[in-house]
Amino acid sequence: MRKETILWVDDEIDLLKPYIIFLQDKGYETVTATNGTDAVDLCRKQSFDIIFLDENMPGLSGLETLSFIKDLAPNVPLVMITKSEEEDIMNQAIGAKIADYLTKPVNPSQILLTLKKNIHKREIVTEHATSAYRSEFGKIGMQINESLTYIDWVDLYKKLVFWELELAEAENGMDELLQMQKTEANSTFAKFIKKNYEKWFTRPATRPLMSHDLFKAKLFPLLDKGEKVFLALVDNFRYDQWRLIREILNEFYTFEDEDLYCTILPTATQYARNAIFSGLMPAQIQELYPHLWVDEDEEEGKNLFEKELIQTQLDRFRKKYTFSYHKLNDSVACEKLIDQLPDMENNDLNVCVINFIDMLSHARTDSKMMRELANDANAYRSLTLSWFRHSATYDLFKSLSIRGYKVAFTTDHGAIQVNNPVKVIGDKNVNTNLRYKVGKSLTYNQKAVLEINEPKKVGLPSPNVSSKYIFTTNSDFFAYPNNFNYYASYYKNTFQHGGISLEEMLVPFVLMNPK
Repeated sequence: MRKETILWVDDEIDLLKPYIIFLQDKGYETVTATNGTDAVDLCRKQSFDIIFLDENMPGLSGLETLSFIKDLAPNVPLVMITKSEEEDIMNQAIGAKIADYLTKPVNPSQILLTLKKNIHKREIVTEHATSAYRSEFGKIGMQINESLTYIDWVDLYKKLVFWELELAEAENGMDELLQMQKTEANSTFAKFIKKNYEKWFTRPATRPLMSHDLFKAKLFPLLDKGEKVFLALVDNFRYDQWRLIREILNEFYTFEDEDLYCTILPTATQYARNAIFSGLMPAQIQELYPHLWVDEDEEEGKNLFEKELIQTQLDRFRKKYTFSYHKLNDSVACEKLIDQLPDMENNDLNVCVINFIDMLSHARTDSKMMRELANDANAYRSLTLSWFRHSATYDLFKSLSIRGYKVAFTTDHGAIQVNNPVKVIGDKNVNTNLRYKVGKSLTYNQKAVLEINEPKKVGLPSPNVSSKYIFTTNSDFFAYPNNFNYYASYYKNTFQHGGISLEEMLVPFVLMNPK
């Protein structure tokens, strides 16, 4: 097993022999230098896992040596050790991105703690997370089998996402064990939805908060109290993705109301987002506002009337709020919206749809490069985080906080990585979505899907009198027998939405207050 190698640079290195012996006993190899010039030469000749550098040395000072070493080995953690506690020296060292700063006299436990923080942190964190998950494994398994209510499922899904993020970097197989539990959870959750979904519409008092309830339950109470709200709806956004960007938004916001709500079926933009903005189920939109509903078989865009649907909801509830609506499809539109924020401050409600994540998801399906960049859920999350950090969307949320906006953050549905093709046969009028189908002549394995034979019972429109909906569960996706192997291979491991899974149906709604 390779020993970690330390470079220790100090003009009084002979006085540090007890430390060197202590580190050797702990299994570290230590190389020493008495001045900055020799240290730089050593860094040219070999690599080190960590460098301890005295700040006050004759010849090259510690800060000057630091600059040279950073050029040669920019990724090696460097710990500055000094007798001085002058703020200016500390600031210069920290500005040069040192890993740690110790003040003499140091003791062995400080040195050991610095080593653990800087070269062993990942393995220590992984070991701790693995041990903790191992002790939770049985409890989670029991919870999967005993989750009888919607609240139980919300609690379980939050727990699964927590461990998924904790074990994301684990290389010991525990993440695979967790994925097995998630698969089991999704299978059981699908049975829960099959059993209860129709009941939620025949007995509305029993249903959880759903897409068409959001305005009435979450936004109107705030607006009625005179609060001004900015609704940011990020299309196709999962709870695990939210947990990552939450850490960034924590710099600008406190989180007042953070929970999950249940999307309607299909978990697709045409249905779920129109339900949010209208406060109605899709069948009701079609019936009350036929000019604002576009059927599956029509080529026209399915979300062209979102602003109009918001107005219908305000009118039905006799709300006189002023509002604006914006749809952002690229960074230019986002930057333009930031410039318009001062003109929007008099509105009671400002609504913004951010389509970046949906574009990212579809691009992953269609682009070979995106497939390589996001080949699993962990990589997909990482890509989301990178996008958010470096996009104009980050600037938008920062600007909203600076201007004092209360922000409601949500999404219309999530997505799941699919890997199991199931055959379906339908005519040319059947929709193209891979996770749900609607049509009048569908042939499929009944055990593999949720059937909705009477769409209006669950608030869905019927393109034809005999139309039915079918939804995939788990990580399944629909493929036609024609060219089955090609399409099965093409769409395998892509992220899709429209069906039944924890990832698609349980999604975040969060109220954020500016700091």
